[in-house]
Amino acid sequence: MLENYIRRPYQKILVDPVARVLCRQKSITPTTLTFLGGLAGLTVIPLLYTGQTMLAIILILFSGYLDTVDGTLARLSNKTSSVGCILDITCDRLVEFAIILGLFLVAPDDRGFFSLLMLGAVLFCVTSFLVVGIFSDNETDKSFHYSPGLMERAEAFIFFIAMILFPEFFTPLALAFSVLVFWTGTLRIKQFAKQSA
Repeated sequence: MLENYIRRPYQKILVDPVARVLCRQKSITPTTLTFLGGLAGLTVIPLLYTGQTMLAIILILFSGYLDTVDGTLARLSNKTSSVGCILDITCDRLVEFAIILGLFLVAPDDRGFFSLLMLGAVLFCVTSFLVVGIFSDNETDKSFHYSPGLMERAEAFIFFIAMILFPEFFTPLALAFSVLVFWTGTLRIKQFAKQSA
């Protein structure tokens, strides 16, 4: 949802200039950035476990940033591919799993149920996203049909960062996150069914 409002200026100011510079380098590929973003996200697990919250937040944001630069670089350098798309989506999910696992490990006895609830919500929402993408015509510059929703990556990262900064509010934040993510997947399916009727 936020992407509708901030993506264009964010892309123009922070992503396109960097992608153009990297495009001239030739030695850095979109796949390299995808893997770096995934690695940055996975590093969040030990950082949260050891209480290095600010460094964890920086790496979450860095991972998200690389996730936008890699696709832009792929399009600018004419290196878009099905394999790149698969790696990108897979790394995105691994990063989200890593963040939720890291949040769980901070207080496993108190956070188990709501961590599972968040994972279930993400699984449901991603499934709806991919299945709707398979059966929809692609009219975007992405590798497949991209159906925006109420909760996207920017909103998810905001929730995750809030859970890190305000651990005392983990439970209501995790519950709100789960409800909104489940609702996003449900709306996506309902919208697709209505268009297909």
